[in-house]
Amino acid sequence: MGLLNGALKLLFGGKSQTVMVEADGAVEAAGVDVDAEPGWHRLSGGSSKRDLSPLSQTRMQELAAHVWESNRLANRLIELPVAFLLGEGVRLEVDDEEAQGWLDDFWNDPINRLDLNMEKHVRELALFGEQCWPVFVNEVNGHVRLGKVDPAAIDRVVTDPDNAGMAIGVVVRKPGGGRKVYRVIYPGEEDIFGEGARRMRARMMAGDCFFWRINDLSTGRRGRSDLLSAIDIVDAHEQLIFGEVERAVALRQVIWDVTIKGATPEEVTERARTIEPPSPLSVRVHNENEEWNVLSPNLAAADATETLRTTRNYALGGATIPSFWMADGGDVNLATASSMGEPTYKVFSQRQRLWKAILQDVARFVIRNRLTAIGMPELANDPDYLPRAVFPELTARDVTKYAAALQQVVVSVSQAVQANVMSRETAVRLIAMVAGLLGLEVDATEELDTATKEAARRAENDVFRDPPSSAFSISPYPSRDGLEPGEDAEPREAA
Repeated sequence: MGLLNGALKLLFGGKSQTVMVEADGAVEAAGVDVDAEPGWHRLSGGSSKRDLSPLSQTRMQELAAHVWESNRLANRLIELPVAFLLGEGVRLEVDDEEAQGWLDDFWNDPINRLDLNMEKHVRELALFGEQCWPVFVNEVNGHVRLGKVDPAAIDRVVTDPDNAGMAIGVVVRKPGGGRKVYRVIYPGEEDIFGEGARRMRARMMAGDCFFWRINDLSTGRRGRSDLLSAIDIVDAHEQLIFGEVERAVALRQVIWDVTIKGATPEEVTERARTIEPPSPLSVRVHNENEEWNVLSPNLAAADATETLRTTRNYALGGATIPSFWMADGGDVNLATASSMGEPTYKVFSQRQRLWKAILQDVARFVIRNRLTAIGMPELANDPDYLPRAVFPELTARDVTKYAAALQQVVVSVSQAVQANVMSRETAVRLIAMVAGLLGLEVDATEELDTATKEAARRAENDVFRDPPSSAFSISPYPSRDGLEPGEDAEPREAA
């Protein structure tokens, strides 16, 4: 340590820079790498081999925000998924009525305002690649409020020394200098961490936070922007567009070329001093010694339409967005558009599942703190207290084809059951699978049990029962002896 501190004194002067980070009066082991010597970290900031360097991380976030704001193509790469995920709104649900009230209070809190801020959260996770939300819990009633840390202020992420894939803390630079360290929230007790991680988390005194990252690897610590690989290509596309605009402007530039025959240099100079270009719809009169011609530039440049389309499709294809979503209909019809949109919806569904997990983790934290405040933390894992994040459908379903398919499946499985080549439960599972495409979730086992009970009840109610016969009843048509089976008896005349 002496050689390192001496070198740092020579480089920076004054008090030596210590390897361990002073945060809130405690020394915390931020930046410890599993493969590094204990107590040491890189001078560049302690990033792992799977991350960008700290300078590159900051530069990526700055460029991503810049192109999102100034480049229409980059803006669409971010905003289209946001619109599909949240265009119809999102909500948190739970079976218990009191817990539902807690979630509603959290959602509509004047600080949280997730009805307004949810769009920003989704956009910024895609834009910066990571989000850090400090939490503030009311010690009396357990009410939770969320804070926000600018991703540019994140100095580094601390991982479990025994598990490089688990982030346990976030080191944040303070506006006035210095650093503070938040503990990353996990749905469980502290005993889920190893002994080394527990000791490190005990020294993180800034509070708790949620930390999310995307486009990373399991052993990486920092997230990456959705625009990271697209920044250069969207910039090249923009340069091509402005180049074509400048070319079009240049092609519209014209000059008048005037030839004066037999004139001396002095006469040409005098004429040039007094001549003026004709205004539109004006009359110009001259003799045969003066000749006027219009000259326009001949740039002989190739049409850049195909180059523009190639660069645009390269950026769109990397984001799995069809070109006809960006004002390039081409030869696309409804059938091809429907099939070409399937990969896009799969990618959007993947991001939707991520946000569903994020919101459910936050909601569980909210309910757990409320239950702890009223002295019933053991109910946190009760099914009635497990929250659900409900997102809208990504796209309007074409129910016509699914309804036709449902009818065909019902007829087919009914015939298969009657022919004893398929069980009733399998038949209901097939019907439930097609019903799921219509947006109706059916549990095949429960549905079959319910249908069997209803069928038995109907059968019991539909049984015909003969009225009880009376020993004293007289038939108006008494039978005659000797009648053959099937022979009708003739009625007797009344006496």
